[in-house]
Amino acid sequence: MDMEIAQSTPTAAAIANVVQANYALGEVVTSEFLRRSFNHVYRLNLANGRSVVARLSAERPRGEPMLQFEADVLQHLSTHGCAVANSLPTSSGEVALRVKMPEGERALMLFEHLKGEPTSDVPDNIQAFGRGLARLHAAAESLQSNARHYTLDLDHLLLRPLQQLLRAATMTTELRPQFEALGQRLHDRILSFGDLTQVLCHGDAHGDNNFIALRETGEREAVFFDFDDTGPGYLAFELAVYPWVLHPRTVDGVWSEKAIARLGHFFSAYSEARAVAQADLAAIAPFVAVRQIWLLGEYAGRVSTLGSQAMPTDYLQRQAKLLQQWERLELPVPGGTLPKISIL
Repeated sequence: MDMEIAQSTPTAAAIANVVQANYALGEVVTSEFLRRSFNHVYRLNLANGRSVVARLSAERPRGEPMLQFEADVLQHLSTHGCAVANSLPTSSGEVALRVKMPEGERALMLFEHLKGEPTSDVPDNIQAFGRGLARLHAAAESLQSNARHYTLDLDHLLLRPLQQLLRAATMTTELRPQFEALGQRLHDRILSFGDLTQVLCHGDAHGDNNFIALRETGEREAVFFDFDDTGPGYLAFELAVYPWVLHPRTVDGVWSEKAIARLGHFFSAYSEARAVAQADLAAIAPFVAVRQIWLLGEYAGRVSTLGSQAMPTDYLQRQAKLLQQWERLELPVPGGTLPKISIL
């Protein structure tokens, strides 16, 4: 009996065969399946000693991956002196392959393999991360691309993910109006800041989508990868992703001294390289909550591959309480004693 497949997982050897047949890179001698999350990621080692990374895109609630735009962004940043994992064209010059799978076609894209150490909690590394993100934003100001792309506005980041969440099988009639009201308050609060700064966002700059490389000059440089969420959008959202990672996921969670120190290193390094307006700083805190809703919407939109119990009802109950607490979040910002900006 034929069965419908939601998402299959090719072996590393299968991906190696596809790459060897469709890229002018020579023989793939070893391959490794690195990670299955929103995408499938593989490392391939070539006979000439080079390594590359293959990313097999998965179905996503936000729509088809914007592969041409991603490739354009990487090429532009690379030519303007930013350290990024550039994409590699196929033998025929395409930015990606369309690979036939049991569930249908999926996009396979190849990238340079970057080396370096994790950002972790090392102050010098966090500062390099902040400076590097500022350099990306500055370099991208001159980007010109006609390719289709995501726009990281409130529709993309909040309203559509919220609708995905509200349709979740585990959502209840009691919780639904709580999330609806929360989303509306966040939407209105962010609009109240007026015209916030727009940049070309990495889209997922949480400190683990980059490594830190030590150059011959002794300088630590952030090298960035995983740009499949990239698009023009709010600077405040981009700067909210790192605080979102650091804040405890508990209702009564508070910033630890360690987290405050890490945020201080990040924000001060970014603002020294590229000035941040007061309105953008003030908008970071509500965007921390927006980022969480975006993630919940991503999970809710992937029920066919993750299952409904990836977000059970009791988890959503905790998330509602967490997000209500995050509405009152005070965010440490750069400057001397790390003064706080409240979103209230």
